[in-house]
Amino acid sequence: MGKVSVIDVREKKGREKIVTITAYDYSMARLFDPYADIVLVGDSVGMVFGGLPHTLAVTLDDMIYHARAVARGLSHAHLVVDLPFMTYQVSPRQALRNAGRLLSEGGAESVKLEGGVAMAETVRLLVSAGIPVMGHIGLTPQSVHAMGGFRVQGKTEAARHALVQDAMALEDAGAYAVVLEGIPAALAQTITAEVKIPTIGIGAGRHCDGQVLVSTDLLGLNLDFQPKFVKRYAHLENAVREAVQQYALEVREGTFPDESHSF
Repeated sequence: MGKVSVIDVREKKGREKIVTITAYDYSMARLFDPYADIVLVGDSVGMVFGGLPHTLAVTLDDMIYHARAVARGLSHAHLVVDLPFMTYQVSPRQALRNAGRLLSEGGAESVKLEGGVAMAETVRLLVSAGIPVMGHIGLTPQSVHAMGGFRVQGKTEAARHALVQDAMALEDAGAYAVVLEGIPAALAQTITAEVKIPTIGIGAGRHCDGQVLVSTDLLGLNLDFQPKFVKRYAHLENAVREAVQQYALEVREGTFPDESHSF
């Protein structure tokens, strides 16, 4: 089972669904690697690991640190890493410099950035420099304040048209795939049919070419967070609580460690 490349990802469109999952550390990356086509080190690390209310405070150094850890755990899945807030919006040259750091220092194999038509020039420059780019449109978390919160996008005719244009602009600029987040399923189906590059959905219905979920969501490590689009494939928060509770009890009772766990 060889390493998945951006060419492999593009060729999956219309042939097989693309499995994407986030990871932020070596241990989880190692577990996800055999089953995922793409592992994403998302700037969601700020919320999942840092307890932040949004992704805006995540730095490039944060992303490089977590990317390096995840890269060590992957031998199969393709590694894509988010460019965090204000590391690419100032200018295409700024984006090129910072994307280069994600590859050279973080071990990323491609980068992801938010925005459509407005980011086309930036995507084109990165691709021309040999840096593969995954786009991200719809609900773009780095624009949470401009959007008035984490809201479903593409509800009006004008908004739907704009999102189709965004996807086509990213394809034309050379992006190898595009994430569609928080948009109606029918619109995601339309975009998926319009573009020749794969679409990866999150809260965008089943008609996308693939799906991505945040790993802690699908594993049920935060049961208080229950958006409609998340399906929990486990409820590990309860299992972790029970394990730690039992450990604490045995330590306090003096029954751990016993002879079998002592030298």
